[in-house]
Amino acid sequence: MSKAFAGDDAAHRLTGRIWMLALAVLCLLVAPVVRALPIFARQTGQSCVACHAGGQFPELTPYGRMFKLNGYTFGERTVPIAVMAMLDMTRTRLNHDASGNIVSPKDGLPIFDSASIFLAGKITDRIGAFTQFTYSNYDHQDSDGHWIGHWASDNMDFRYVDRIIGDASDLILGTTLHNNPTVQDVWNSSPAWSYPYISSSISTVGSPQFLPILEGTLAQQVVGAGGYLYWNRTVYAEVSLYSTADGIWSFMSKGNKAGDPNHPQIYLKGQNPYWRLALTHEWGPHNIMVGTFGINANVYPNDANSMPIFTQGVTRYRDIGVDAQYQYILEPNTVTAQARYIHENISDPNNFVFGNSQSANLNSLRLKASYIYQAKYGVSLSFFNVTGTADSVSYAGSANSSPATQGWMPEIFWIPVPNIRVGLQYTHFTKYLGARSNYDGHGRNASDNDTLFLYLWAAYW
Repeated sequence: MSKAFAGDDAAHRLTGRIWMLALAVLCLLVAPVVRALPIFARQTGQSCVACHAGGQFPELTPYGRMFKLNGYTFGERTVPIAVMAMLDMTRTRLNHDASGNIVSPKDGLPIFDSASIFLAGKITDRIGAFTQFTYSNYDHQDSDGHWIGHWASDNMDFRYVDRIIGDASDLILGTTLHNNPTVQDVWNSSPAWSYPYISSSISTVGSPQFLPILEGTLAQQVVGAGGYLYWNRTVYAEVSLYSTADGIWSFMSKGNKAGDPNHPQIYLKGQNPYWRLALTHEWGPHNIMVGTFGINANVYPNDANSMPIFTQGVTRYRDIGVDAQYQYILEPNTVTAQARYIHENISDPNNFVFGNSQSANLNSLRLKASYIYQAKYGVSLSFFNVTGTADSVSYAGSANSSPATQGWMPEIFWIPVPNIRVGLQYTHFTKYLGARSNYDGHGRNASDNDTLFLYLWAAYW
């Protein structure tokens, strides 16, 4: 055990034991209640494992993907409301910097993290929706150090779909209106629904600090409208256009606004195109997908008061990604694997983002594999690697002016009933902001940011 962990006082150890006991008790108390089927399972009459691989939300099975591609319209209309909550605890390997300042607040303490309300399901035979609103209990701190909670729009996806089935063809034609690039996607290798499915919201160092814009920067900031087709369960193609979710679309970005330093609104210039192409194949208990996707995004800068500047140009991002997914689903075994690589070119002629150059790149690789037994006991292993052009302004926290961050993430989890998941996740960094050791120039090493994350995810319908 490292000196950082071993040196914690008795109060932290006692807190950890109490937290473990609370998790066990909560599982026993909640389990009899949440055996009711979730919204979509209730609507279709199917069990949760019909849609989610090994019961692990949000990984979709072939049936789950078809359900989403058909606009969430399978089955009969039902009560469209659900709630979800997260309890967790984060532990950072070395939770103070060279000056003795705390790195991650609430470290080593159990917290009620967040809760979501879902309104989702079939509206008509051709129209369906998935909407989520989330409350973050420890969103940010005020000037006095008090924690402030925050309600905001979360993922949204509205669909209109038609399906044409012939003697030798099956064609799904659909339209989608959504607020997070790739949230409309049905494969868990694309960013919005990719691993890690649950991670610490408190830790300031427990994940890569810099990622391509397609990996979350525009989430709940934009409105996207697009059309897609899926032919013979083989070819998927989509084109969508994105603009700022303001005006009549502001309900899709509720919680973000210009002038709010904690939740500033991101403004895009004009219509910003996104494309997606995937090839799929199913045989027996196996299914596979290989695909590619990309986005061009023109982003206005914000000033020091988090207000948009519309008169000085934009920063242009071009992301191109390739991805793949494999699944083997045959009771009692479920095996899934995903891979994704995104290359981002950034054109910054006015040096809004970068100080050393007017062009740069950022690259992100994620590999992940999971095994689940009897839809109850699971293990996952993920590898991540971020590289990019050095810049002393954008990456000021790095002594090497580098975003390069690399590491591994093993996880074990237990699903006692379909609506509860208890997991233990560890993030180990082999490189952080360009170096294995002394990455900040003040003696902090990459492994000092290693993060242990214990969680209980529960839902009630």
